[in-house]
Amino acid sequence: MFTKFAAALTLGLALCAPLHASEGGAALQSANVSLNDTAALQRGAKLYFNYCAGCHSLRYVRYSRIAEDLQIDPKDVEANLIFTGAKIGDLAINNLSAEDGTKWFGKAPPDLSLEGRSKGADWIYSYLKSFYLDPTRPLGWNNTVFENASMPNVLWELQGVQSAVRKGGAADGPIERLDLTTPGRQSAEEFDRSVRDITAFLQYVGEPAALKRESMGVWVLLYLAVFTLLAYLLKREFWKDVH
Repeated sequence: MFTKFAAALTLGLALCAPLHASEGGAALQSANVSLNDTAALQRGAKLYFNYCAGCHSLRYVRYSRIAEDLQIDPKDVEANLIFTGAKIGDLAINNLSAEDGTKWFGKAPPDLSLEGRSKGADWIYSYLKSFYLDPTRPLGWNNTVFENASMPNVLWELQGVQSAVRKGGAADGPIERLDLTTPGRQSAEEFDRSVRDITAFLQYVGEPAALKRESMGVWVLLYLAVFTLLAYLLKREFWKDVH
C-alpha cells in the first residue's frame, strides 16, 4: 500500500514540475521568503510604495491593515507610504486610470492584491530580477520570465542594467544568461534582498490573515497535544479495571 502511494505521489510531482517554469520558459529562482520576518515585510512595504504603487493598486487591502499587521505606526504609514492623498483607513488604490495606463504602457497595469497567490513568490522574485535591455520593445525593456512584458524595469536604479547574452551571438538566438553591464546603487546581494522583501510583502498582501493564522496554529497544535494527553490518561483510568 505504501509503495503504491509513494509511486503515485512521485508521479504527481513529476507531472506538476513543468508548472514551475515561467511563461518565457526560464527556470524560476527560489524566493525563500518568510511571513514571520516582520522587518523584511516592513522593508518590502517601503520599496513597494516607492517603486510600484505609482502604477499598481492593492484594492483588497487597507493602509490601516498594513500598519497593524506589519507593526508600523499609522503616522509613519501616512507620512511615508501614502502618496495619493488617501486616508489611513482607505484601500491602497493609486491615482492611475485604466485609460492612462493603456495609453502609456499599451495595457493598464494590473492590481497586485492577489499576485502573490496567483503567481507565487518564486515567480515574482524571478520576474523582478530578470529585466534586460531590448531596443525592439516600446519601453526598451524585456523580461526572460515574462517575455514581451509591458512593464519597464522600475528597479533599474537599484539593480543596474542587464543585457542579454544569446547563444552563438545571434541577434535572435535563445538567451543563455543576463550580464550586468551597468552597475546599480545596490550590490547583487543587496538587490536580492530588496527583491525578496518586495516579494514577501506581496505574498503577505495576497492573504493578510496568514500572519494571524500561522501564529494561532502553534497554539492550536499545543492545545491538541495537551488534549490528546489528557484523553489518553482518562481512557487509561476508565479502562484500568476492564479485563
